[in-house]
Amino acid sequence: MEKWFVYAKKADFQAWAEELKIHPFVARLIRNRDVLDLEEARRFLYGTLDECHAPELLLDMDRASQEVINAIAEGKRIRVIGDYDVDGICSSYILNKGFSVLGAIVDVAIPHRIHDGYGLNDHLIEEAAKDGVKLIVTCDNGISASGQIRLAKELGMDVIVTDHHEVPFVMEGDKKKEILPEALAIVDPKRAEDSYPFTGICGGVVAFKLLQAISHRLERIKSAGLESEDAMLAHVVEKADALREALEELLEFAAFATVCDIMELMDENRIIVREGLRRMRNTKNLGLRALMEVHGIDKNALSGYHLGFIFGPCLNATGRLDTATRALELLNAKDSVTAMTIARDLKELNDSRKNLTVQGMELAIKSIQEQHLEHDKVLVVYLTDVHESLAGIIAGRLKEHYGHPAFLLIKCEDGVKGSGRSVEGYDMYEALNQVGDLLSKYGGHKMAAGLSLQEENVEALRRRLNENCQLTEEDFVPSLHIDMELPMEYVNMELMRQLEALEPFGVGNPKPLFAQRNVTFLSGSRMGKEGKYGRFQVMTPDGKKFCLTFFGSMDAFLQFLDEKYGEGSGDALLSNRQSFDVTIAYQLGINSYQGKEELQFLLKSYQ
Repeated sequence: MEKWFVYAKKADFQAWAEELKIHPFVARLIRNRDVLDLEEARRFLYGTLDECHAPELLLDMDRASQEVINAIAEGKRIRVIGDYDVDGICSSYILNKGFSVLGAIVDVAIPHRIHDGYGLNDHLIEEAAKDGVKLIVTCDNGISASGQIRLAKELGMDVIVTDHHEVPFVMEGDKKKEILPEALAIVDPKRAEDSYPFTGICGGVVAFKLLQAISHRLERIKSAGLESEDAMLAHVVEKADALREALEELLEFAAFATVCDIMELMDENRIIVREGLRRMRNTKNLGLRALMEVHGIDKNALSGYHLGFIFGPCLNATGRLDTATRALELLNAKDSVTAMTIARDLKELNDSRKNLTVQGMELAIKSIQEQHLEHDKVLVVYLTDVHESLAGIIAGRLKEHYGHPAFLLIKCEDGVKGSGRSVEGYDMYEALNQVGDLLSKYGGHKMAAGLSLQEENVEALRRRLNENCQLTEEDFVPSLHIDMELPMEYVNMELMRQLEALEPFGVGNPKPLFAQRNVTFLSGSRMGKEGKYGRFQVMTPDGKKFCLTFFGSMDAFLQFLDEKYGEGSGDALLSNRQSFDVTIAYQLGINSYQGKEELQFLLKSYQ
């Protein structure tokens, strides 16, 4: 059972409400998102793109922007090398489109998940040299590719790294020494010397900010007339207006990447996603339009949920089961027929991925049970019959199922590869760094990581990760953070509309969660395929009746009633023979049907 915590953060909610023209309840919700004062609250609600941090604040950004301009002006062949997930795909699209607008000779290479693995490798570097590339610009990768970047330099190529992942390090005594590649410029907010105000941006945003910095630099060159004596530079500067216009569209993809890479929707991320979604509802990109159409999504209702749970998995599926270049082709589609064809293919591919994921999860749970790993602090599951591209998804599901950090390792042609997903309080990247001698390659951040190793090291990895883990059993009990106790009868459509001002919701800004004690469950019925979900008629202590919808496990809820009130209580509720008092945590929604809207109460947890 979860540990429930009700926020009790203090502020002058009435003053906030009057100044920001919101309900005091909404002011309290904003404070619960670690917003400290009235000015922060104003930015949270009404922040504009002009209030995002200047790209030039990123360390090495000045050098990176100048070197890209130089390369374009000199007609050097540029290759963007991204990654096969949504962040990598969007980052690649952003840089390729921006460089192309400026007249660059540019193309994109995205690693094949199985043949290349994550990020730069020797093969990609050698291919670039053979193709006459003079400048490689990485996006969403590169910070841990010191060997490959050294090889690029030996082959006569420069490299600019744009990344957002943790910087590799070694310990010298009790201090960390960063291992930085020998690149022309390294733009990564995670660098220890970087003083950028907000480090939680994704690769797509770093790529977007590189284009912003280039745009700013071109404007300065133009204003100073510095291009007048350099014909090649003048050719680039004259396209400055076109780049500024392109940034309007490319903001959509920075937002897309932010949501799908599960970045915290706070600070400038919140502004980027909100503004990106607003533009996306009227996007000119045929690929995004096709995704909306094949999934039957009304553009006016587009939200972060659609990006993270519908569109994102479709793009990710290409990198998992096919090649991510297919997703890039969708975003670059020049006509509606091509866009629709690719969008349908991606949807079918994702449906296939879903089926394979279910099968893989079943095998993983079976392996844990057979090897009696349920009590390990850190789950390390090794499978031989699962597609290696599904490791991250299955690791995430294992983490959710067991409440423990989980690694899913899969046998491959050249050894073992895997992914990990973590829980709060367990720094996965630090943990892997402690056992780096067992690994061929690894990277990531606190909550997620990727790794490769030899098969003979699998058991030693499991043992040492568990020996090093300092988490206690108390740390594995999931926490549920409730915004406030709010009687259901206090809720109306006006308040619901005010809650919409808190969107977009996501990591760091979850959808508000409320609680009410002693709600009487009068009756219940199953709904959905195979009756997995439920709908209940409930009554509050004040005697008001409401319909409560539940998309969790109906079986688990009925078992809870049996354990709390005696065997057969669940069946008694379903047959309307008995009612039961339950303390609930709930969220709010709007149910739209045939042009009518009504409030919807969604059961999220219970005690």
